[in-house]
Amino acid sequence: MAKVVLKKVEKQYPNGFKAVHGIDLEINDGEFMVFIGPSGCAKSTTLRMVAGLEEITGGEIWIGDKLVNDLPPKDRGIAMVFQNYALYPHMTVYDNMAFGLKMAKTPKDEIDKRVREAAEKLEITQLLDRKPKEMSGGQRQRVAVGRAIVRKPDVFLFDEPLSNLDAKLRVSMRVKITQLHKQLKAEGQTATMIYVTHDQVEAMTMGDRICVLNYGRIMQVDTPLNLYHKPANKFVAGFIGSPAMNFVVGTLEKTENETVFIFGENKHIVLPKEMREKVKSHIDKKVTLGIRPENIGNSLTNPEGDKNNFINGNVNVVEYMGNEEFLHFSIDGNDFTSRIESRKSLGLAYGGTGSFYFNMEKAHFFDIDTEENITL
Repeated sequence: MAKVVLKKVEKQYPNGFKAVHGIDLEINDGEFMVFIGPSGCAKSTTLRMVAGLEEITGGEIWIGDKLVNDLPPKDRGIAMVFQNYALYPHMTVYDNMAFGLKMAKTPKDEIDKRVREAAEKLEITQLLDRKPKEMSGGQRQRVAVGRAIVRKPDVFLFDEPLSNLDAKLRVSMRVKITQLHKQLKAEGQTATMIYVTHDQVEAMTMGDRICVLNYGRIMQVDTPLNLYHKPANKFVAGFIGSPAMNFVVGTLEKTENETVFIFGENKHIVLPKEMREKVKSHIDKKVTLGIRPENIGNSLTNPEGDKNNFINGNVNVVEYMGNEEFLHFSIDGNDFTSRIESRKSLGLAYGGTGSFYFNMEKAHFFDIDTEENITL
């Protein structure tokens, strides 16, 4: 077991392009850390620097009590699972899983024990005599994970391991890897895992903590629930959550008894008491309101709601999801999405007008320049 520490880690390529800008991150012993961000945000580059597959140009990387900057991958105590499985096509599953141990001159009986234990954990015992071409993508990926487990590394690294699988397989493999992490931890074995994905559902359901990256910088590191409910900035707020958070620019103003947010053609939304104090430094300034689709409802979803915060909107599109509906509507040229249970959607359809309730208890405001969340 080991913790992983990145101190001021940088990556600059010979052409001068700087991919990673002084990342500081501490991944605890036994933690499941997920790196997430848009394409080109340097999540895979950062993982490859930890693995030793990419040279760092500044800072330090520690695995356990070892500074690994100049160590080759084989001496770092890591095992990596790739997106494309990377199995030897001419070898059986057993030989694929045993290969690294044979190279390390591990005794034959120990190899057999480790391979069969890993196969049992991943429910692939019946596949040990097969070759990769005889298996499905999900089975191959389990073999790739098994090959990592048998080595008993200090840290597991996963580089978008499920992106080649279909939707249903992704769900089952996601559950399998999460179970594996908990099982290894319960057994007192190596369980520190760093997992790169562009899929926020994977990140939210698998990670103990999530590191959100953008343009080679860390935007926020926190638990999945804190990222969702307490985003530090507009980028995190907009990136985490599906459908995405609604944003609208307007002005905060103070009346005699209330603080209100004004947008569009003089549409007013009243702020709750607890929020007034937090935003007082931004009175009479432009700000960005952020509100999640599930926090925009109607008279059925908010029967006791604040009657001040109902605003009429024109329905543009309704997406029927079965148990819920996504209503895309506009108010004075500003687009919003509301997420409402199907039985409470009031049967709104394209071209209709609905009265939408903005639950400001769950809303956020972001500084127009810095994009920092001023309501935390």
